[in-house]
Amino acid sequence: MTDTAPDRSGRARTKRPPTIHDVAAHAGVSRGTVSRVLQGGRNVSPAAQEAVNAAIRKLDYVVNRAARSLVTQRAGSVAFLLSETQDVFFEDPNFTTLLRSCTAALADHDIPLVLITAGTEAERRRIAPYLSAHHVDGVLLFSSHRGNPMIEHLQRAGLPFVCCGKPLGRHGAVSYVAADDREGARTMVRYLFESGRRRIATIAGPQDTPGGLERLLGYREMLSEHGVRFAKRLVAIGDYSRASGEACMRQLLAQEPDLDAVFVASDLMAEGAMSAIERAGLRIPDDVAVGGFDDSPVATGLDPQLTTIRQPWDRISETMVRQLLAQIDGEGLATVILPTELVIRASA
Repeated sequence: MTDTAPDRSGRARTKRPPTIHDVAAHAGVSRGTVSRVLQGGRNVSPAAQEAVNAAIRKLDYVVNRAARSLVTQRAGSVAFLLSETQDVFFEDPNFTTLLRSCTAALADHDIPLVLITAGTEAERRRIAPYLSAHHVDGVLLFSSHRGNPMIEHLQRAGLPFVCCGKPLGRHGAVSYVAADDREGARTMVRYLFESGRRRIATIAGPQDTPGGLERLLGYREMLSEHGVRFAKRLVAIGDYSRASGEACMRQLLAQEPDLDAVFVASDLMAEGAMSAIERAGLRIPDDVAVGGFDDSPVATGLDPQLTTIRQPWDRISETMVRQLLAQIDGEGLATVILPTELVIRASA
């Protein structure tokens, strides 16, 4: 129902929305106190903060973000920048999980999240002026391939940003939050050996990404620790898509038909690998055990359900948001590596 009041002619007119002055008058405090509450509550007594919050609820006050930005010189929003094509965003459930978790973490600070994809050169040219003009206060950057031009652009623009995963070749120069890919891979391959498997293959991720490199390194280290020589014919390189997992598994079975396990560097590729194994007339896990990486929704949707390495998606998102907001407030760069966890199901 529209909130209206009659004007002098007797016609109904729309009542104006409450302002910061109305909130201050209702709470019995100054306009400056209300402003400080809206900006985080620094130097405000608990009693005054409660009075302001009560007035906001009573008046149904909504912050005028445009007006606030004029005062704070901030845009009041953050970008979720995915340096992959849109089809990857819609296929890979990990990105939607991260988007949801980052949105929730920023909601606690009343900051909206803007989704931007920059998987092509045309898209990067299109968004560059937007970012350079600081239409967002900072960027959460996802899928950092080696030489990702967005990192250099953000640095030139002086825009705070945090990477998801180690940015290859730039360690120590940027903030990032990563799962422990190498140790996660070691944990999975160790488990496969302890389960009695000996001919363990791997489908690695792209070798220009931190996950692709680190998970393959963990696989190689665990082979060495078990006295098994690394063999290139037991390695295939995918691109994290389901189709590449299926193609890589067909390649591995053709090169090494006696393999009895495969460590796959993502759940989505593992789904494709399992399809190829079953098409070859082999049973999972009896003939070939399959281990994945991510613990995405894909893992529990498979039959048999996928044994995998769980990445702490919520902690990754929350930590990235916390680091980014700290940078926006003037704090320095930071790096965090979070532990992973083995989740045992029926595929291995």
